[in-house]
Amino acid sequence: MMEKKILGVIGGLGPMATAYFLRLVTDMTDALTDQEHIETVIISRPATPDRTSYILGKSDDSPLRQLIRMEEDVCKLGAKVIAMPCITAHYFQKELDQNLGKFQDAQFIDGLKETALFLSERGIKSCGIMATDGTIESKLFQNTFEKYGIKSLVPDNESQKLVMAIIYDYVKKGIRPRNEDFQKVYCRLKEAGAQIVLLGCTELSMIKRDLGVSSDVLDVLEVLARKSVIECGSLKESYNNLGLQI
Repeated sequence: MMEKKILGVIGGLGPMATAYFLRLVTDMTDALTDQEHIETVIISRPATPDRTSYILGKSDDSPLRQLIRMEEDVCKLGAKVIAMPCITAHYFQKELDQNLGKFQDAQFIDGLKETALFLSERGIKSCGIMATDGTIESKLFQNTFEKYGIKSLVPDNESQKLVMAIIYDYVKKGIRPRNEDFQKVYCRLKEAGAQIVLLGCTELSMIKRDLGVSSDVLDVLEVLARKSVIECGSLKESYNNLGLQI
């Protein structure tokens, strides 16, 4: 039997997203016993500087040093597949990939690319994106989606303020987000022509967990967890499409 790969998690960005990611990985794994689940090592450093503030030039405190340190720590603990439940931090994907070269046979899951592949394989041509200001303004999803022929639709200024409020004023503070705020942004993106709406920040995953969403909403954290299970374990068939229906 082929030895299973150990999953390494760069966590704490924020803590709730990391905890929910681990739950998703466990739920998605096709396992009947404890021993059949995925071996996972987690480094959680919530003190890592805020990614959006740095990307937008509001802070000179770069999170990269901490991200690289966490990457190296999980690799030293035996991880061969690395997942980072923070999409904004994928801004530093290139540097993390370069650093990973010193660890033989280790791979970093690119959450942006995996999301684009997931949508492309299902014939999606237009996607509304709910994410942090840092992710939107640095065009992380837009640039990746363009390579796969997917049109990106982003919220207007008023809607983007609502998205940031959901993330920073609710989820990061441990407060249940308001469904009406989500619905305003969702409806505007759909009216603009989005086939599906992407929860493109791992904090926004709490929208699906706590409030429920329609079948044309995709959670990027589920995409990341799904790929992690595929690489390190066995995926339950029921998670092939992550509930997405168009």
